[in-house]
Amino acid sequence: MILAEERAAVCEFVRRMTADGLVVGTSGNVSARRGDLVAVTPTGVGYAGLRPEDVPVVRLDGEVVDGSLKPTSELPMHLTVYREAADPDGKAVSAVVHTHSVHATAVSTLVDEVPPIHYMLAAIGPTARVASYATYGTEELAKAMLEALAGRRGCLLANHGTITFGDSLGSAYSRAQQLEWVCRVWLTARAAGTPNLLPPAEIEHVVEKLRGYGQP
Repeated sequence: MILAEERAAVCEFVRRMTADGLVVGTSGNVSARRGDLVAVTPTGVGYAGLRPEDVPVVRLDGEVVDGSLKPTSELPMHLTVYREAADPDGKAVSAVVHTHSVHATAVSTLVDEVPPIHYMLAAIGPTARVASYATYGTEELAKAMLEALAGRRGCLLANHGTITFGDSLGSAYSRAQQLEWVCRVWLTARAAGTPNLLPPAEIEHVVEKLRGYGQP
């Protein structure tokens, strides 16, 4: 089976998204790339029983090369990331995670950038922008997303959700979790009063520190 490992990983992570409350129903989607091929969630299919063979495989131009199910309606966003987005540290862009997480979506209706309430915002970049609203599944949305992703590994999508990428599904998913958590912290603090925010220089400093974080 073409991209067997990637298709299995797609199934694993869409179920994790549901279990972690980052999506409901069949919303949200994930993909994993190897070479010029991408394994991506099918559209309108429940995740609980999703099997690797149910996961479509497409080329970077969107042509389906394996699988009988239609790819996600958000395929333009995924393929735009793979074709045009760049990791700030030059790492491979091998996975994309798109969520409809509650707190991040709420924040996307309130601000143009995620307020720097916590240093883990640096997991995304020096800031996390909010892409302008456009109808789901359109090239207009993919274009707005790409503008917001410049120099970043993720962004919010206005009145919609989030998108993150990484050199693996694990790293892309972790960024989606961190982005949702930072948004939740800000909303919680804002409900109680006026939060103290970190200066931009501190977020930039942590961006540099995170480059050496973890095991070699």
